[in-house]
Amino acid sequence: MKKSILFSAILFVSAFQVLAQQDDAVKVDSLSEVVVTANRINLPFKENSRTINIITSSDIKNSASVNVADLLQQVAGVDIRRRGTGGSQADLYIRGGGFDQTLLLIDGVKMDDAQTGHHTLNAALPIEVIERIEIIKGPAARVFGQNAFAGAINIITKKNLNNSVSLNVEAGSFGQLNCSVTAGVDKENSSHIIHVGRVSSAGYRNNSDYDNGNYYLKSIFNKNAQPIEMTATHLERNFGAENFYTTNPTFNEYEETQNSLLTFSTTFKKNNLKIQPRIYWKRNQDLFLLRRNEPDFYRNMHISNKIGAEINASYASKLGITGVGVEFSKIYLRSNNLGYRNRFMSNVFLEHRFSIADNKLDITPGVALTYFSDFKLRAFPGLDIGYDLTNTFKVYGNIGYTYRIPTYTDLFYNDPVTSGNANLEPEEALAQELGLKYTTPKFNASIAVFNRDADNLIDYVRNTVTEDVFVATNITEVNTKGLELDVAYNFKFKDYSQTLSVGYAFLDDNILDQNEELSRYSLNTLKHQYTTRLSTQFFKNVRQNIIYKYAERTTGQTYNVWDASLAIRIDQAEFTITASNIFDEDYIESGFVPMPPSNVLFGLCYSFK
Repeated sequence: MKKSILFSAILFVSAFQVLAQQDDAVKVDSLSEVVVTANRINLPFKENSRTINIITSSDIKNSASVNVADLLQQVAGVDIRRRGTGGSQADLYIRGGGFDQTLLLIDGVKMDDAQTGHHTLNAALPIEVIERIEIIKGPAARVFGQNAFAGAINIITKKNLNNSVSLNVEAGSFGQLNCSVTAGVDKENSSHIIHVGRVSSAGYRNNSDYDNGNYYLKSIFNKNAQPIEMTATHLERNFGAENFYTTNPTFNEYEETQNSLLTFSTTFKKNNLKIQPRIYWKRNQDLFLLRRNEPDFYRNMHISNKIGAEINASYASKLGITGVGVEFSKIYLRSNNLGYRNRFMSNVFLEHRFSIADNKLDITPGVALTYFSDFKLRAFPGLDIGYDLTNTFKVYGNIGYTYRIPTYTDLFYNDPVTSGNANLEPEEALAQELGLKYTTPKFNASIAVFNRDADNLIDYVRNTVTEDVFVATNITEVNTKGLELDVAYNFKFKDYSQTLSVGYAFLDDNILDQNEELSRYSLNTLKHQYTTRLSTQFFKNVRQNIIYKYAERTTGQTYNVWDASLAIRIDQAEFTITASNIFDEDYIESGFVPMPPSNVLFGLCYSFK
């Protein structure tokens, strides 16, 4: 690992030297042109005073990934703990935060689930309809509210596909078979994107098969007057869950999940004022069987519905930009284990960006006021500060309070080895960050150090080592600190675009005043994480990508994983080969489930205009 860190440092310095020596005429897609929409105040990437990673549409093509879970694994500071292939179930962590502490958004719509954060990535869309992904690291409660404890991920979907149809078929190891159709229809006063897909596999080990469906519709009506945008999604996952939650060899666990979303939104603009209202409905269903072929032995069924409305607005004046938002939502849960529950939530957000000293210094204070019908009213202030040392160099820092209320699983779930706790208090933390970023069309680099002091973090704890039951408990105090480094260099070779990106993250979290042997989740953090992606093109229609990932967890487990892809385009057809875990690394990311051995996926995508 020391060699990896040294390599990162050498690359960071040498890339500056190469950049200074090369001709500025090289033109590639630039992050500086991307406007980050995950705030009420929309700003270009280089002007934000936070640590934000952008996965562009070009990055998605060059990722050697076939789903969002695999794609996010290539970002340092993001820990995706999978339990198999196909994205059937994966947990999302940012900067050591738990799977309940990271918020996922689809075009700004919050996809949090009151039952459990295990379902977060079940809502992730197929990559064919994604324009880019914005990853906001650090406390984001004053911007998004509940669940953005350690960070947030906003998936931005494509606006139109210009009257095109693409057919995609992939087949490979473990009986993998993926088929999808993605179509764009552009009419005079409306446009539509439709995606239908199915991914399946016989499984790489006992009871690891899956059959997943993706259905997506995005429509824009009344384009010539006041456009109204509608998004409808339905994602279903049916999979064998062998050893997902237990080690008992007599169990053959099985799970089915459904995630549905319907949203309507529009944008009003007049001079310097922008208002964006939105209404939405989100539904999640989770069926779990402890014995797949004996449904009556042990069965959990949970159905949650969330209905919400929000209005976000921004106004630009001589004093800067003011952002404000109001949100109301109601949650209903029906469960044979958790009972019948409901919760009303309301949030008010306010922030203002001051630009002074010839616009070199930006100061953005903000606050979120949050009310839950079953918890107290709380205020969560924060402050972002940035200073432009040059047109390309920016130093920034931020500080903020963040929080998460317990899920219904934390509060009420019970089985023979797990007990919820109805007396849990919300998790709270004060987080600080200091960073430096350099942004040009050819070269992007950032480095950040951060610290988080948390109170009342929820863990599952037993009283003695010999006890079997883990009880949901508020831990007194937890400190998390770390460092992140990201470098991306875009260059030309024989008029073809090439990209080399490197990321490194170090994390140190300490559960103070807590016996770690009695805790279920305290010992699985990614202490060191290193990622590298090399995307090259030496022929007009041939593109290849190599991805390397190194991980060292606090348990002492280390693993090195290599992935690669090759794409060959011939007219309207593209042939792909994706190889995962090339050197057959033996490792576990979550629980007791070994990850798949070396495997390959062959694909054909044909596009009609």
